[in-house]
Amino acid sequence: MSVAQFDFSWGDTEYHQETLDNLKAAVKSTKKLCGVMLDTVGPELQVINKTERPISLQEDSFVVLTPDQDKEATSSLLPINFTGLSSAVKTGDTIFIGQYLFTGSETTSVWLEVTEVNDEDVVCLVKNSTTLSGPLYTLHVSQIHIDLPTLTDKDKEVISTWGVRNNIDILSLSYTRHAEDVRHAREFLSKLGDLYQTQIFAKIENVEGLAHFDEILEEADGIILSRGNLGIDLPPEKVFMFQKTAVFKCNMAGKPAVVTRVVDSMTENLRPTRAEATDVANAVLDGSDAILLGAETLRGLYPVETISTVGKICAEAEKVFNYDLYYKRTVKYAGDAMSHLESITSTAVRAAIKVKASVILCFTSTGRAARLIAKYKPITPVISVVIPRVKTDQLRWTFTGAFEARQSLIVRGVFPMLADPRHQAESTNATNESVLKVALDHGKAAGFIKPHDRVVVCQKLGDSYVVKILELED
Repeated sequence: MSVAQFDFSWGDTEYHQETLDNLKAAVKSTKKLCGVMLDTVGPELQVINKTERPISLQEDSFVVLTPDQDKEATSSLLPINFTGLSSAVKTGDTIFIGQYLFTGSETTSVWLEVTEVNDEDVVCLVKNSTTLSGPLYTLHVSQIHIDLPTLTDKDKEVISTWGVRNNIDILSLSYTRHAEDVRHAREFLSKLGDLYQTQIFAKIENVEGLAHFDEILEEADGIILSRGNLGIDLPPEKVFMFQKTAVFKCNMAGKPAVVTRVVDSMTENLRPTRAEATDVANAVLDGSDAILLGAETLRGLYPVETISTVGKICAEAEKVFNYDLYYKRTVKYAGDAMSHLESITSTAVRAAIKVKASVILCFTSTGRAARLIAKYKPITPVISVVIPRVKTDQLRWTFTGAFEARQSLIVRGVFPMLADPRHQAESTNATNESVLKVALDHGKAAGFIKPHDRVVVCQKLGDSYVVKILELED
């Protein structure tokens, strides 16, 4: 695991704090970096079942959805947390209700068809028999605009308390529908101390988000394709095409693409289905940067085996990924209008291919150079040596760099390490040699570098970036 996602649809801040404290202890004992991602609830529609008793629904019976949350949930009446449903839907619309992180399995979820609208109540025909169990089920209306803010008051409260206290690296913005949603979230984060450095990943969960995908991609730092909800909003036969197109666009923009809902069956089984195993491999071959596990590790019976299995599938797929073709395609797509930095970083990747380097070492203070190298998906690992920068507000000195190092954990092929703050990223004297030695030792310890290997180094000297090739001795 390289990034831990904390989903605030579940549990309170104390529950998540305990989990995060466990994570920090694990980071210390394993000496491995791990990023922290806060997942907002967003405009999520939920059925309120205060008694938490199972609710049985029979096929061809009727159930009323009401915004009156004081009423008790029964098999004929389900209170929901949204007053505008009756004005958003019409007769014939499809509504899906299931456990949070929809399994799509017909034993724990139900399809409803709207038959009539009475004032604020919506009467529906039950399309399949099921038993809803547990405290929380989400409600999804296909292809309907829900008039609620993307960043809710509850989300803002969690970010400004729990998020600030724990210096979250990434904000996963649920139900992103417009680029404006990302801008609004960024403006909110900019006023919360160190969180101005937090990256925003837009979670695309419905047709509205897909319709504005290009503008959202331009504004966000990365994209999460939430296939659970997308698979309900879209006909099943369309999902693969949107996934492939979205991942391609992310790749060409040099922004991380994260795919969710890959091995649902491992929530309760020790092995994935063959279709799921193939799906994970295809996500890697398409160019995804990360696989996000949800139900499998949140409430699944085999969380460790799931991560191990998915990791093995990804490793096999990476072995047969066509790096050469990908590099040529990305260079062609970028065309002649490359920035100075991108032209240098793409040259570093080309040099690594030509000399069969075992690793690319990139010295950076913002992580941007390493991300641009990773955009070209070199066959060699990229060791990103993040050099902390010293800042002062005239009262105290602070170092930046930890955010940048952890954020690059979600970028495919990048292995970040924090350098000693005494080494400056732009220095030209002997300190450069010492930080290079530390980086090479790190690469050797990680098994990336062996004696007599070639290493490509990309670093800034003065005002210019330099790419050099080192031939290592014993």
